Amino acid sequence: MTTHPPTAPSVNSPFLSVRDLRVHFATEDGTVRAVDGLSFDVARGRTLGIVGESGSGKSVTGLAVLGLHDRDRDRTTIDGEILLQGRDLLTAGERRLERLRGDTMAMIFQDALASLSPYHTVGRQIAETYRKHTGASRKAARARAVEMLGRVGIPRPDVRADDYPHQFSGGMRQRAMIAMALVCDPALLIADEPTTALDVTVQAQIMDLLKDLQRETGTAIIFITHDLGVIADIADDVLVMYGGRCVERGTKKEVLRAPQHPYTWGLLGSMPSLDSPVDLPLAPIPGTPPSLLDPPGGCRFHPRCAFTEQVGGALCATRPPPLEPVRGHGAACHLDAAQRVEFSADFAGAGPG
Repeated sequence: MTTHPPTAPSVNSPFLSVRDLRVHFATEDGTVRAVDGLSFDVARGRTLGIVGESGSGKSVTGLAVLGLHDRDRDRTTIDGEILLQGRDLLTAGERRLERLRGDTMAMIFQDALASLSPYHTVGRQIAETYRKHTGASRKAARARAVEMLGRVGIPRPDVRADDYPHQFSGGMRQRAMIAMALVCDPALLIADEPTTALDVTVQAQIMDLLKDLQRETGTAIIFITHDLGVIADIADDVLVMYGGRCVERGTKKEVLRAPQHPYTWGLLGSMPSLDSPVDLPLAPIPGTPPSLLDPPGGCRFHPRCAFTEQVGGALCATRPPPLEPVRGHGAACHLDAAQRVEFSADFAGAGPG
């Protein structure tokens, strides 16, 4: 069994450091700027929650970290730095990435049916992953697969390990994928909407499992979701993405209790709150996310933002606002600090957490 002793989180030497990441896809219609200048750090023993609407670049970021984009087939250009313990993964060869994937770093994918082979039993697929990275015997690997299926809540795991993916329900397939990702106790885990297909009881069980893994092994976790309620439960730090860029990042408390960006205000305002009257209507964000083939100039959120006139619409439409963290909490917005405090008062504490 592969174990990674916990290490104290260090701001100065993060386990994973992403700098100015750009992932662009060449298509017949033009270049899709899926991720366009993203930077963040993840320390051992901490969970970074990446939140945003569909199409904001969250999943593309996770795939880039694991080196799963086929640059030739998909005509993909990836620039920037992805440093794992100081070593750049973007310049690593495929053989080294294969050694790292599944052992040092792993990913829980959204589509469990597409990620599991229909030709092999679920138990065998988990066991083979374990054998590849640990050299364990078939018997030991089988026992480990059964153990992991039990830990993610599969009933009668010793029996169900011999079933094929089509014999599992959608939620059970997702749990099997989680078992496969966790089987080697990875030092870095990227979870891409891992609980979307699960009911709330199983969702809570999986969240507890991830927290237990982190306490036991010091795993660094990137949790990708659109659900701020899940972020409030599991994340230590939060990165809000919009249009392929980071618009706000900080600790969970800072982002959920003292948000600084109009897009974050919109996300929080569109969520129900236990403190709100039951007949109070939700306030959806107007408009639609931008096309990343032809994203808006300046601040990419400005066509949907209700606060552009406070700083002059021309500025928001022409100049991209820098992300300037203050004591670690930052937002990419042209509103000044006093305006952010004033306008955020209506949203601070509105969401979960």
